[in-house]
Amino acid sequence: MSATVISGEEISNSIREGLRERVEQLRSTGLTPGLATVLVGDDPASQSYVGMKNNAATEVGIYSQQTTLSRDTSEDELLGIVAGLNADRDIHGILVQLPLPEQIEESNVLMSVDPSKDVDGFHPVNVGRLTTGDLDVIAPCTPRGVIEMLLRSGHDPAGKHVVVVGRSNIVGRPMAALLLRKAPGGNATVTVAH
Repeated sequence: MSATVISGEEISNSIREGLRERVEQLRSTGLTPGLATVLVGDDPASQSYVGMKNNAATEVGIYSQQTTLSRDTSEDELLGIVAGLNADRDIHGILVQLPLPEQIEESNVLMSVDPSKDVDGFHPVNVGRLTTGDLDVIAPCTPRGVIEMLLRSGHDPAGKHVVVVGRSNIVGRPMAALLLRKAPGGNATVTVAH
């Protein structure tokens, strides 16, 4: 069996065009989807990642709002900002960029995000729904993107033995859960190596 290189650029362009059309339809009804990103600190990689998210959202017509906080922000301050975003009717998705500084307990922040606005799929409600095979769940973007790329490139993992390297809560575990689901892009036998 030979390896196949999957080019993400063509797939990405197709997805963005589809999103642009869906957002345009929503906007024609008076609803502009809104994404809020929250960045605590000045980590260059995190700044770059959040910047790419905001640019991608804007490119397809989604309202994008970035909140950048200093590294010494307290957990209570951050929780207050998240509570405000949860209540904001113009914000439909919230992304709190990880990692957070050591004075902030990540799990408290992740649990404070409204599960219906949790674009990363890290809230325990979304994690639970994913692991029980719920087909209408917000899943972390990297694993969801891998499944989308596999399907769009004609590489359905159904019936195959798939090895996932890593068991992180951000990529490995959700990847395994998506591959196990009884759904397109799933129905695989999964081994997790770490």
